[in-house]
Amino acid sequence: MTRKKKIYKKKGKIIKDLTRNIFKILNEDSNKSYNYKQIASRMGISDTDGKTQILKKLVELTGTKKVIETDRGKYQINEDRNYHIGILDVTSNGNAYFICDDFEEDIFVHSVNLNKGLHDDTVKAYVYTKRRSKKLEADVVEVINRAKQEFVGRLQMSKNFGFVLPNSNKMYADIFIAKSKLGDAEHGDMVLAKITDWPDNSKNPFGKIVQVLGKPGEHNTEIHSILLEYGLPYEFPKEIEEEASQLPIEITEEEIAKRRDMRADLTFTIDPKDAKDFDDALSFTKLENGNYEIGIHIADVSHYVQPKTKLDDEAYDRATSVYLVDRVVPMLPEMLSNGVCSLRPEEEKLTFSAVFEMNEKAQIINKWFGRTVTYSDKRFAYEEAQAIIETKKNVIPKEVSLTGESYEVAEDIVEATLKLDELAKKLRKKRMRAGAISFDRVEVKFNLDEDANPTGVYFKEAKDANKLIEEFMLLANRKVAEFVGLSEGKPSKNTFIYRVHDEPDVDKLASLQNIVSKFGYKINTETREKTTSSLNKLLSDVHGKGEANMVETLAIRSMSKAEYTTQNIGHYGLAFDYYSHFTSPIRRYPDVMTHRLLQHYLDGGKSPKMEVYEEKCKHSSKMEELASKAERDSIKYMQVKYMQDHKDEEFEGVVSGVTEWGIYVEIKTNKCEGMVRIRDIKDDYYIFDEKQYAVVGQSTQNIIQLGDEVVVKVKHTDLERKHLDFDLISH
Repeated sequence: MTRKKKIYKKKGKIIKDLTRNIFKILNEDSNKSYNYKQIASRMGISDTDGKTQILKKLVELTGTKKVIETDRGKYQINEDRNYHIGILDVTSNGNAYFICDDFEEDIFVHSVNLNKGLHDDTVKAYVYTKRRSKKLEADVVEVINRAKQEFVGRLQMSKNFGFVLPNSNKMYADIFIAKSKLGDAEHGDMVLAKITDWPDNSKNPFGKIVQVLGKPGEHNTEIHSILLEYGLPYEFPKEIEEEASQLPIEITEEEIAKRRDMRADLTFTIDPKDAKDFDDALSFTKLENGNYEIGIHIADVSHYVQPKTKLDDEAYDRATSVYLVDRVVPMLPEMLSNGVCSLRPEEEKLTFSAVFEMNEKAQIINKWFGRTVTYSDKRFAYEEAQAIIETKKNVIPKEVSLTGESYEVAEDIVEATLKLDELAKKLRKKRMRAGAISFDRVEVKFNLDEDANPTGVYFKEAKDANKLIEEFMLLANRKVAEFVGLSEGKPSKNTFIYRVHDEPDVDKLASLQNIVSKFGYKINTETREKTTSSLNKLLSDVHGKGEANMVETLAIRSMSKAEYTTQNIGHYGLAFDYYSHFTSPIRRYPDVMTHRLLQHYLDGGKSPKMEVYEEKCKHSSKMEELASKAERDSIKYMQVKYMQDHKDEEFEGVVSGVTEWGIYVEIKTNKCEGMVRIRDIKDDYYIFDEKQYAVVGQSTQNIIQLGDEVVVKVKHTDLERKHLDFDLISH
């Protein structure tokens, strides 16, 4: 016979958030002990019933060792190894995970134990083993640092107050706005709200309206909402624009004399059709000894953007340009990014260059790094350069021409393009042989009308012209990193900015293997060489197939994230021992730092403090991640907007994800992804089977699993949440 637990019946009201409030008091001075009366007094509780509840809770917390009894009736926070500092990762269902270096795995935090901790906050948590499950769980006891204070959401008004309903599904609490804090905001507006206070006795934080963004569903409102959700600006302060406009832009003879003059070398750029800033150019010269001198010329942003200026501070804060579907939010004001620094055709420019002498085998005979002055003879779109590579002719057909008309290209540029393509292919072959992984992903692009409405979807795939530029940029980045990072063949102690990429997570690779095996693919993880070889085979085999995008996405997720650091561990994905970012200073702040450090060492300077640059690396990595999230959100937004006009059509798709609440389906023709909710699948009652990555019909035993081909129709589009709901037509 099981023993029944005694239930403590409370006479009066149950004290809300009692555990959290006790911890708050004990945490204020973790060396001090309190009796139950002192705690009651601090909480403003004077009745006997309330004090009894506090005493009972203290006894309970002592039993679980979260609190210790230091003397009879005196209680203190247990500051042993069970308390840890880490980051909160809040999920869309309101629960969270505590991420801490002290543990190999992330630790579950129930929503009732978040103690006002929000997504990405740095928190102190009590970690313990749950009795029944024997699994670790965590309770947040203190918020040490808020990751963000401002949230984008829709204002919902009552008579004398309002609530902002945040857009982010990771923000579980609506923000209370007093009437006096509304500003000009009206009911239904999309706004930016700032948390100003979160009273102990309140379920919701208090805030004020910082900015009115507009009405939900309006294009600019939604795009600005995406940027502000991640704390990204969409315009420059006036003083930054003014400082940029006052920069001396004339290239003087005095400045040219300080540099290697390469204006006479044949030089050209190859970029996307719609590019406005040209970071890089290639020069090509055939030498008398039969070798080739190839210059990789990069905009010398560090000449114009000097340390300790407002312009530099702004560039550092932004750390990266943000590429949304309908616009670029630049790191530098347009006057610099599209003008002075941009390597536009038929203009002299100040550049920072990596110049290589190469033989026919694409081996490097000599190398040189330094500041230059260059002149771009020609601007190509990728499609134009591709036409030269494919036809080996000097005529650019009108269908790919930037001008819209067919035209001829000078023979020396054609010869240079073909030779550079040949050498790039040899460089790529060496790289792949060394163990690089080939992620040639298809990009989703939209045709937009003048009001930024999507009129069509197309896919952008990297061809030889793209790979030509990629290989020479990789070469420059690698050789610059080796130049600084190696001294007489051994690692130097010089502080530098590295772009590193750790080896993939073994558990994630095992999970990937489970999934791809359902399609008949295999991954061999016995050795590093076999892992990279089998990953490349997987990516090659899946290319062009219905499940390609899903498998490629899952493969990327199994990889570690690339990041900036002064601690070099090499770049696994590229198979480089040394790698940096040198080639895009117009749009990436780490490249500006790389330029400054490289010039510092070329001038014979000593190594600066590593800690200063490591902090800047962390900031740059964080901003890059936020920009990436904003870019993904803008694509999702545009996909939902596009599908609004296709509600009556049926689409073939592939099951790209399976969860307990539904299946995700990616449409083959446009890569738009939406959800079919389990409750909306009418031919049976389906239950999620985690092991099979499937949902299973209970009567029919029908299985709908990852990778299955299905037919769907749009059920509902939600622009604000950037979400698509599908109806399942057939499977």
